[in-house]
Amino acid sequence: MNWKKMLKAGAMVATLGLSVAVLAACSSTSSSGQKTVTFATVGTTSPYSYKKGDKLTGFDIEVARAVFKDSKEYKVDFQQVQWSGMLTGIKSGKYNMGGNNISYTEERAKTYLYSNPIGNNPLVMVVPKDSSITKYADIAGKKTQVVQGTTTAALLENYNKEHASDPVSLNYTQEDITQMLQHVNAGQYDFKIFDKISVERIVKEQKLDNVKLIDLSSADSSDIASNTYIYFIFNTDDKDLKAFVDKRIKELYEDGTLAKLSQEYLGGDYVPAKADIK
Repeated sequence: MNWKKMLKAGAMVATLGLSVAVLAACSSTSSSGQKTVTFATVGTTSPYSYKKGDKLTGFDIEVARAVFKDSKEYKVDFQQVQWSGMLTGIKSGKYNMGGNNISYTEERAKTYLYSNPIGNNPLVMVVPKDSSITKYADIAGKKTQVVQGTTTAALLENYNKEHASDPVSLNYTQEDITQMLQHVNAGQYDFKIFDKISVERIVKEQKLDNVKLIDLSSADSSDIASNTYIYFIFNTDDKDLKAFVDKRIKELYEDGTLAKLSQEYLGGDYVPAKADIK
């Protein structure tokens, strides 16, 4: 064999080896035959997804663990990422599914598959105690913080389109909800809209004694969803995974596991209505 043939043969072997390596890296099936489900979450949103020591926990996380417990078909691998990275990663297929107090929007449903609901969580508006804000209609010209791509951001972006002459000042941030509520407590921002369960817990744990809560509903604005459920979302190609998860959520509802986890992590009975779990 001459040198040219030897070099060509070596290149072919190297290419074959690289192809095998890439295929192995893309595989999501373990030696036990289980498919690994990459589950993306933010991990800084108590009580849904947060770290206790080095371990991720919270309502969404423990529901997911219960879903995949004892499954011969799937095993779950949690990945902690920022909110925007979770959404783009699920959309691209980098992650199979995600959970982090995710609500339903029609716009988001065009991009992701939704699971059965796992919990129920209405919105509240947090303002300083001496605030002139007493209702949603009072937020014109006020300032708040939002995270890009969240339900609250979309809600207030739509508000500004409809009230262009006196919009809300939106400060886009990657700070977590605890930090944002601390800013409201200190009077640095006029209000913060977020879910009731998280807010009540953070206000109590952080001793934020300079804020008050105002309940919100679809009566305040048509953009405030009447559907206040919490969901998992999936990449659109993961239909079989969604079907498996939906079945397990229904089983967890029926055997009382969802109610138990709701009491433990959310502090009350925040399970969805039975009719809404298909």
